[in-house]
Formats: sequence, C-alpha cells, structure tokens
Amino acid sequence: MAKLTHYGHATFALETDDGTRLVIDPFFGDNPVCDVSVDDVEADFVLLTHGHYDHVADAIPLAKRTGATIIASFEIASFMESQGLAASPQHIGGGVTYPFGYVKMTAALHGGKVDLPGAEAFTTVPGGFLINLNSGQRFYHAGDTALLTDMQLLKGKVDVAVLPIGDRFTMGPDDAVTAVEFIEPSVVIPCHYNTWPPIEQDPEAFKAAVGDRAQVEIMTSGGTFEF
Repeated sequence: MAKLTHYGHATFALETDDGTRLVIDPFFGDNPVCDVSVDDVEADFVLLTHGHYDHVADAIPLAKRTGATIIASFEIASFMESQGLAASPQHIGGGVTYPFGYVKMTAALHGGKVDLPGAEAFTTVPGGFLINLNSGQRFYHAGDTALLTDMQLLKGKVDVAVLPIGDRFTMGPDDAVTAVEFIEPSVVIPCHYNTWPPIEQDPEAFKAAVGDRAQVEIMTSGGTFEF
C-alpha cells in the first residue's frame, strides 16, 4: 500500500510500495499548521505544482540535503538547475515515466509567480499532478486551482484526489464538490484551508456536501492515510 502523510496546507508526502519518497509542495518552516521541520523529512523526488511561496518555500533546502530530484514545470525546473539541483522538467499535458510510476502534469488555473530568491526573472503556469504508481494506485494532487471543466477528463482515472477547498485563492467547497462529480475519485482529501483566517473552512461541512459521491478523508497535519 502507498502511504500518504499530510503536513498541513497543501504539503503532502507520498511513500510508494517500494519505499520511494515523494514530497509535494514542501512548506514546513513558515507553515503555521505544521510542527515538522524540513530537516526531519526525507525525499527522493520533490514535486512542485507552482511557484508560490507556500508551495516552494522549503524545496531547495530539502532537495539539497536529500539529493532529491525536483519535478516541476520547465521554468521552475530550469531555475532549480541554475541552483545546482537535479530537476526533471515537465509541462501541462505531458508525462514522464519515473522508477516509481508515471507522472502527468495537469492543468490548473492560478498564478504563476516564482517566489524564490533569485527567481525574479522566472514565471510559469500552475499545474497539478496525476501520479500512476507502478503498484496500481492512481493519485491526483490538483494544486492551487479554480474549478476546471478539464477535470472531467480525469473521470475514472483517479483513486485518491487531493483538492483545495479554501476559497479566495482557489476553488471553495461548493466548486470542490463539483470537481468530485467531474473526477469521480474513490477518496477525496481536502487541502489548502484553515492555514490562515482568510481561507477558513469547515471540512466536515464539505464532507457532508460530498455525501456518497466519494469517501472524504479529513487529514490533520501529521496524519497519514494508506491506500
């Protein structure tokens, strides 16, 4: 089974059946709902959905310490390579086969600034990741996004979906319910909410609104889920 660990906000670690460790959108030190240091996390691959600070803040120190390869859009990957880090560039609609499985970068509707020192000349489009593990599990992290009709293309292709529900900067709970209807995952995990007051939401209300469309797993920071 694959093991998913939530570190609050949009940060997740995914350990595959063969022990490969993926970290998605590493944001530890300045994350008010995370009590784990980046120094306590291991990674073989670091996946970045986009360049905003609350998704990339700890990517460089994590990759430098662990030697992890960064998987990101071409522009972010290029910047990471300029910092001496190993990176694998991708872009929307494109996929790459890695030792642990196939990773396709999916569309997201959000901002593109890269909030890292020295990255002022870099911008990119945001995305999400559809990860098909060698062991058969299909995992989708939507990234920061509004509701997209393109999500209907994922119908029947996702076992576990991580969707933002915070509103204001991403889709809110109502649109996230529609995303569940579009994708039809077996399990949905809400993220990107209650980190700060402007994105406060009630995950139990979201769970009730999803109803029998999918199993809703509400993960607290440090919590795990196996699938």
